[in-house]
Parts: sequence; C-alpha cells; structure tokens
Amino acid sequence: MSSSRRPIRELPDELISQIAAGEVVERPASVVRELLDNALDAGATQITVRLSAGGVRLIAVEDDGSGIDAPDLPLAFRRHATSKIASLQELEAVGTMGFRGEALAAINSIAETAILTRADGQNHAQLLDGRTGELKPAARAVGTTVEVKELFFSVPARRKFLKTDATELAHCIEAVRRQALARPDVGFAIWHEGRLIEQWRGQPGDPSDEPGREQRLADVLGDDFLAQSVAVDHRAGGVRVTGRAGLPDHARSRADQQFAYVNGRFVRDKVIQHAARAAYEDVLHGHRQPVYVLYVDIDPARVDVNVHPTKIEVRFRDSREVHQAVRHAIENALAAPRAALAGQTAPADDATPWRAPGVSMPFRPPAQMQLAPAAINTAADVRHAVEELRALWQPAPVAGGDAVAPAAPPREEAHDWPLGRAVAQLHGVYILAENHAGLVLVDMHAAHERIVYERLKAQLDGARIASQPLLIPATFAATPTEVATAEAAADALRTLGLEITPFSPKTLAVRAVPSALAAGDAVELARGVLAELAQHEAATVVQRAQHELLATMACHGAVRANRRLTTEEMNALLRQMEATERSDQCNHGRPTWRQLSMRELDALFMRGR
Repeated sequence: MSSSRRPIRELPDELISQIAAGEVVERPASVVRELLDNALDAGATQITVRLSAGGVRLIAVEDDGSGIDAPDLPLAFRRHATSKIASLQELEAVGTMGFRGEALAAINSIAETAILTRADGQNHAQLLDGRTGELKPAARAVGTTVEVKELFFSVPARRKFLKTDATELAHCIEAVRRQALARPDVGFAIWHEGRLIEQWRGQPGDPSDEPGREQRLADVLGDDFLAQSVAVDHRAGGVRVTGRAGLPDHARSRADQQFAYVNGRFVRDKVIQHAARAAYEDVLHGHRQPVYVLYVDIDPARVDVNVHPTKIEVRFRDSREVHQAVRHAIENALAAPRAALAGQTAPADDATPWRAPGVSMPFRPPAQMQLAPAAINTAADVRHAVEELRALWQPAPVAGGDAVAPAAPPREEAHDWPLGRAVAQLHGVYILAENHAGLVLVDMHAAHERIVYERLKAQLDGARIASQPLLIPATFAATPTEVATAEAAADALRTLGLEITPFSPKTLAVRAVPSALAAGDAVELARGVLAELAQHEAATVVQRAQHELLATMACHGAVRANRRLTTEEMNALLRQMEATERSDQCNHGRPTWRQLSMRELDALFMRGR
C-alpha cells in the first residue's frame, strides 16, 4: 500500500510571519494598536495617526519619542527582535506595552511598510524600506514614523473579510481612544483623508494624577460621563483600583463603554468583568450594562501578559485577590447614598451654592429607627427581622386611642435635610418633598424596600440561611461535574440552606432547601446552584444567593403602595434614605427618587422668558 505522507519541512520565514500576522493583525485597528504601543514605549508625548480608506490604504503613526538608533534599525523587521526584554526574568515582569517582537515583522509580511526614524544625537534620520531592506538617509525631527500601505495586499483572501471604510475607521478611532484614556500625559491626533477628526491634548504630569486623568476622561467620553459617575479609589494588599464607575441610572443597553486597564494596558479580562458586574448586581436594573473606566495597578510579576499575541488578555497569579479588589472598589464607590447630597446643588438663580450648615455626613437616622444587628439563623429569626422593620412604619397606639408615627427631626431643621421636608403624598405611591434645590419625588415602596434590604444584609452577617428538610428527597441524574461540586462545596451548600448528597455514583439527592423556597422546584434550584458553584468561587455564590433571598424578603417587608403615610412617617423615611447605603436604587436597580430643580420647574411654566 503506497503512502501519501508528505515530508516534514521547515516553513520559510515569510510564511511564518504571515501565519503570525493572522493572530496579531485582524484589521487596520490591530496595526494602529501595535504601532501606538511602540510609540508609547519610546516615550512619546505627542502621537499623530494618519489614515486613508479606514486604514486599509494607509496607516501612518508619527511620534516624538526617542527614535531608533541607526545600528538597530535593520533589525526592526526581524521576527522576535525587540528592545523590550532580554531574559525570562524580564518576561515575567514586563513593564512595557510591547515585548514579543512579532508585530512589525507580521505587519511587514502583509503590507508595504517603511520606518522613518531619528534618534537623539543623530545628524539625520534613516528610512528603512520593509520590502527591500534598503536603508537611506532622510529628513525628520527626533522620533519615529511607521507607514503601512495596502494592508493585506499579499493575502487578498483576508482583505475580503474587512468591512466598509467607515466601519474600519471607527475601529481605528476606538483603538486610539483606549490608549488615550490610559495616557492623559500624551497628546493624540487622528487624521483621515487629510481631515482632522479627533484630537486630545496631553496633560503634563503623572498619568495617574487625578486632574489630568479626569480631564482626559471628559475629553474622550464627554462631560456627561464625569457628571454621571463616581470616583473609585481602593487598595487591597498589593492591588490598587482607581478610575470612575458610572451611576446605575446611566447604564447602557450595550457593554460598549467598559474600559479596564492593568498597569496601563487595556485588557478584556473575565475576572475584572465578572467582578464589576457583581458589584452592580444590587443596583442595576434588568440586563443593563454598567459604564466604567478602571485602572488596576499591580506588581508586574503578579500578572502574566504573555497570554495571547494581541496582548489584550492577561492572567493573574491570584485572580481571587484581583476580583475582590475590583468588586469592593466599585461597591464602596456606589454605596454612599447620593440622597445625602441631593440638596447641595446650586439654586435656580446665580446665588452661592447651598451647603447644609453644621451637618456631618453621613446622616444618622432617628433613635427610634435604629435596629441592633441580630443573627438570622432560623425561619423565625427571618420573620422577626422583617416584622421588626415593618413595625417602624406602623403607627403605635397610645392612651386615648390615637396613633403615633415614628418620630422625625423637628420642622425647623428642614434646611439641613438633603432630601428636604415632606409636603404631600401622591396617590399613595410617591412622596413629594421640598429641599433647597427644588422638588424631590420619592417612590416610597422602592425606597423602603432598599432600607429593609440593607438592614437585613447587615443582620445576616454571613450566618446560614434557614433550611427545611424535604419529606421525600428529590433525586436527579447528575453529571460528573455536578457530583464533584456537591461533594467539594458541601459547606457552602449548607450555608445556603441546601443539603445535596450522593444517592448513587450518578445520582444526587436534594434533602433540604431554604425555608423561603420550600414550595419551589428543588431539583431546578439544586442544578442552578451547582452550576454557579462550578463556575465561580463558593464565597461569591453564597453571598449572591443570600442577597437574592433577602431581596425577596425585603420586597414583602417594605411598606406597600397605596398606604397612606403621615407627614412624620414620610419625613422619617426620607431621613433613613439619607443614611442608608445604595438608597438611590431599589433592590431591582430602579431609581428610588428624582430631583427637579427650580430651573426645571420654572421651564415647565415658561417663567423668566
């Protein structure tokens, strides 16, 4: 029988580079990203990107960096030739944007490429032709220009996968925006077909300085982003997380404004994305996507950037540490109730902005509304906690049969209240309050639901959820992963009020479920929890499940719509909102209150026109 086996041969260098280019260069934006990395590594303070036909016909990146020394220039297009690293130790603690030494060789294999560069101290610049290797003198100031023409000319099949010029241009602009957000100290300009389409001026100073960074965020993402976000600054061990997190009210339908950086490098990392999403779980409505720009600073030796040729993925030595740091950073930033600052806005006229005199934030609720934290270990404890919270809004009988509502601060202190003084209730649903800035509208059920929920969370404090044994265990055919997870996470399951044990090598039995969910589908619940535990850490799953259960309890324990409240009761609710974390959103992520300024109210009636 004849053999059709082909002999083993070494691939030619050009084919190797083209194979590498398939990983490194997906579209013109990939080239822009790689060339920007090199410019930043060269210490550039001004970078200009020139494009034609969305980058397909021309990509030219000019910088004022250190340039390339003449003896090193012939090596620029050689595969795995780089000035960034020289040993395994340096690879394990990369501090530059580039390091693989593949990008220029890959680009040169699929396009017409040239480098014009002049290093400090050289009499003139040098021009290197990537196709011929010819090197000749030229004129240029200190810095480097890399010019890429006719992308994918040598692999026309790849060119067919490109989109319209407008689409490719949009991707190129996005690549520059990502770099610009990380480096406010560098100026960026984008030209297309000879027309300036974007420009961001550099802010002198350290890239992490707050004023320069916030100015760049405003320049790139708009002033609205700053107005609709809160500052993030959190350190946990060797991880520091800074940046800004968008307010839940201003989440988007798409995840197109989520920027995460690790040591200045833009990344798409599942650990950071999951941590950010987890931080918004308590305050985000439906499937809305949060907006954020996060900068994670960590010892370079504790993060592996050599994961993918595009350098957009990383791997952390301790992913749990990073996950916790990012989650807590955002949670802490979002926790402070904006209600505590509601009235501290400028009035409708041009008078001095109002500040509550002598007020120390955060506000403290009246003594009658303070509850001593108590552990919740049984179903009776749960019922008692909810009833205790509900009782805050039930008028208490006194001698003579009259009812007394929860006490509120005296009327004369109204000017100190950020959410103002209650003046009316609308259809038993909304509270109308007057503060210095204008009118405040409060969804009373949503607001009280959040207050009850936060108090229940504090009372739970990591205790187990009450469980109820099943008279007849619910059995189901389990996968090997489900069986292994049930055995490994037995303690976490018990904390959630679940008891799941092996019934046979391929069958699991659900013997107990949370008391509050006793009427539900035990098998469906068990499968869902096991899937979560298999994918995420037990502590994270436990906390999320506990909070979902408490949210249901809080919804039933909160004051209901169409319930008439006295003025004192309404004021007491407003004061509690000012003192409760995350009180700006209900447990489902919807807003609990809105402010209408005097200027907005005047506009409704055309006053001043």
